[in-house]
Amino acid sequence: MRRGSLIFALYFAASTCASSLVRALPLADGESLGYRVSWSIVPGAGEIKISAQQANAAPRTELVVTTTTATRRLARLLLPFDAEAKSVFDLSTGTLRSLTEHSQQREKRSEHRVDFDYATRQATYLSSRAPAQTRLLPIPAGEPTDLIMGLLQTRSWDLKPGEKRDSLVLFDDDFYELTIYMIRYEEVRTSLGTFPTIVLEPRMEKTPAKGMFKRGSSVRVWIAQNPERLPVKFEVEFKIGTGTATLESYTRPNPTSRTVAPLTSPASPDAKNPRP
Repeated sequence: MRRGSLIFALYFAASTCASSLVRALPLADGESLGYRVSWSIVPGAGEIKISAQQANAAPRTELVVTTTTATRRLARLLLPFDAEAKSVFDLSTGTLRSLTEHSQQREKRSEHRVDFDYATRQATYLSSRAPAQTRLLPIPAGEPTDLIMGLLQTRSWDLKPGEKRDSLVLFDDDFYELTIYMIRYEEVRTSLGTFPTIVLEPRMEKTPAKGMFKRGSSVRVWIAQNPERLPVKFEVEFKIGTGTATLESYTRPNPTSRTVAPLTSPASPDAKNPRP
């Protein structure tokens, strides 16, 4: 599941505010984003749709962010792939409470669910590969997300070139301690218009590289410098090619919904003195 979703939909293409503040949410109630996915020289290889909806689940109010991924056109003939992820956030704290992901690749189906307990700093993992067994995953320091939610959360950051913030990302049953750098300014053209953006890149430098990072892959996100701070492009680069998701549709949040969050300064103590 992991490889297919990365190749065709950037499915897995981030940091903690001060404890007295509510953590920034990746989207607001009613907000939605639609992306066209291209793989190397194959345009329109797939699509990603991300939407958020507020839900009442006593004793808390939650924000449910749903991400759907699918291959299209020629890519679907070569490799049919569909996936859905649901990230459930506690609106009172901004923390991720649960993450459910499932995918279908031809006859192969995979599904797993993760529930987060911040009091014990453990996550409960249940997979369709072993439905009778649950596993406890120790949560490293930080507030976990999946990669796409983590990248969307950077909308609330105010980074300058070379500055960075730490991120804790969960891939399936493995936590990745990432550092996200602001690497440059760049103008991006989309069907919605042309946007001045900042380019952010996650790197593994706190721990030995693993997974896609060990294989030399890289991830980037382009955040527009407009009032909505739209994530207008994602990119996952492999040795065998690059997958790019470009924003092609956007729905604003409900007028009464909680905003994404005000811009925040870098959290890393050495953010003003980044490594060369």
